[in-house]
Amino acid sequence: MFKFTGKGSIVNCDGVTRRDFLHAGTLSAIGLSLPLFNSLKAMGAVDKGKDERACIMIFNLGAPSQMDTWDPKPDAPREIRGPFKVIKTNNPDIQITEIFPMTAKLADKFSLVRSVYHTAAAVHDTGHQMMQTGRLFTGGVNTPHAGCALEFLKGRRSELPAHVILPEPMGPTGGNLPHGQDAGFLGKNYDPFVLNADPSAKDFKVPDLLPPKEITEVRLERRKELRTLVDDAVKNFEASESAKLMDANFTDAYRLMSSTAAREAFALEKEPVSVRERYGMNRFGQCCLLARRLVERGVRFVTINTFITVFNEITWDIHGSKPFTSIEGMRDQVAPMYDQAYSALLEDLAQRGMLDNTMVCNLAEFGRTPKVNPAGGRDHWPGVWTCGFAGGGVKGGRVVGKSDEIGAYPAERPIAPASIVATIYKSLGVDLETELPGPQGRPYPIIDRGFDPIKELF
Repeated sequence: MFKFTGKGSIVNCDGVTRRDFLHAGTLSAIGLSLPLFNSLKAMGAVDKGKDERACIMIFNLGAPSQMDTWDPKPDAPREIRGPFKVIKTNNPDIQITEIFPMTAKLADKFSLVRSVYHTAAAVHDTGHQMMQTGRLFTGGVNTPHAGCALEFLKGRRSELPAHVILPEPMGPTGGNLPHGQDAGFLGKNYDPFVLNADPSAKDFKVPDLLPPKEITEVRLERRKELRTLVDDAVKNFEASESAKLMDANFTDAYRLMSSTAAREAFALEKEPVSVRERYGMNRFGQCCLLARRLVERGVRFVTINTFITVFNEITWDIHGSKPFTSIEGMRDQVAPMYDQAYSALLEDLAQRGMLDNTMVCNLAEFGRTPKVNPAGGRDHWPGVWTCGFAGGGVKGGRVVGKSDEIGAYPAERPIAPASIVATIYKSLGVDLETELPGPQGRPYPIIDRGFDPIKELF
């Protein structure tokens, strides 16, 4: 996350502080040297043959109801099965509900894992952590998001960042815990680039691709040159490891801001109107289109948050009463938006020959209660839910695992969140025996032992 302005001291004649100028990015004590990167490759941490693969992680913040979406129970009582009918797909082995008619035509391209579960607290934050990092944060140890770990291991492959979050990080979801969308113990230097803008807005611009209002590009270039003119009082600091890292962050931020390739990648207005409309002229739809553009231009990992919060907007969080969503709200607003954008993304990637090298995963923090509650909604339920995978080496048209007859618990092949993350790493060619430099520099397994990728998908 890059920062060009902020409160500081030592103001110069232009009203910009030296600290502001240096503060392009945030400090960390951890860096990845070329020798370390080469040694990781030599140890097999990086599979060169899969280096071109990317991942688009769609995180369905709020958590869709498994019975009302990807795991219908048509023979269960109405209070279990809900109001939606089953719809035929283009694959006889996959049934979904009628709220996804466009996605149903692409069931040969994606596979479903219907037996995901966890046993932690049924709150959003814990699921966010486990499903994006592979672990629940305990003992003060914040494990890095899979995209951040990938950047640490492989670096960037273009002028663009290796990991981008669209449209912005997860916000309040009822808890006060981290959501697992940063680099954790790897340090701020490996945090994702965050869009912090709505790509469907008419005046859409990427804030961090523009210089601060008070600094023209000419003056910014002059500031870059003036960085060498530091006084004696800070020479010792300039020689420190922290300063070197800060310089590296500034260089990265400056390169991104001044890059025509980066501006081109985010230039949605260059897409044909018909393509933009196919994805849907809403925030999620345009995020999916932007994700395709970014991956196409070298970004390794894109995380799309379908929603930012579960409060006072229509989301997957269908408790049934305000400030949350009803099942009808999901049917009328959330599902059509999602169905259109997700199907467009899969079609677009396939038509461009990109799907084989781009994993698209649909994740959520938990499922919903099997029985509809008195408010006409469903509550939090980590007992079982469904995740989806497409592309990136995954074979389409498969169903892995099975929930019981009321969609309450796994009946076959229970899958823990760590195995979901391990599956993403496998697609991207990351050796699961890899150890990251953890807290206090101790080796830290990228995935806990015993959690394997879902082999049936490959």
